[in-house]
Amino acid sequence: VQLQASGGGLVQAGGSLRLSCTDSRRTFSNNAVGWLRQAPGKEREFVGAISWRGDRITYADSVKGRFTISRDITKNAVYLQMDNLKPEDTAVYYCAADRTSYYSGSFRYWGQGTLVTVSS
Repeated sequence: VQLQASGGGLVQAGGSLRLSCTDSRRTFSNNAVGWLRQAPGKEREFVGAISWRGDRITYADSVKGRFTISRDITKNAVYLQMDNLKPEDTAVYYCAADRTSYYSGSFRYWGQGTLVTVSS
């Protein structure tokens, strides 16, 4: 598994962005995939995770109702749709793959992050 997150950028508060996570080796179709973020000076924070078939999705309370995780098996991609963005969502966002098909509480494979900046 070799992951790459993309789609970050600068957006105004209230705006939207969609992040993508792809696996260059096309091997994570059987793995749960998650999103995490790390703001400057803060610890890394879990954002959410999706199971291998998309039948179980978990979100952090801080993003519930604003963020949506989905996956497209045909494109070998996992997405993080972020709506109604707030300045406190500013962070480097990472995607990661679990070693199992359902989120186990930890991730084994990590990709490089993508920076999201939300201006007020």
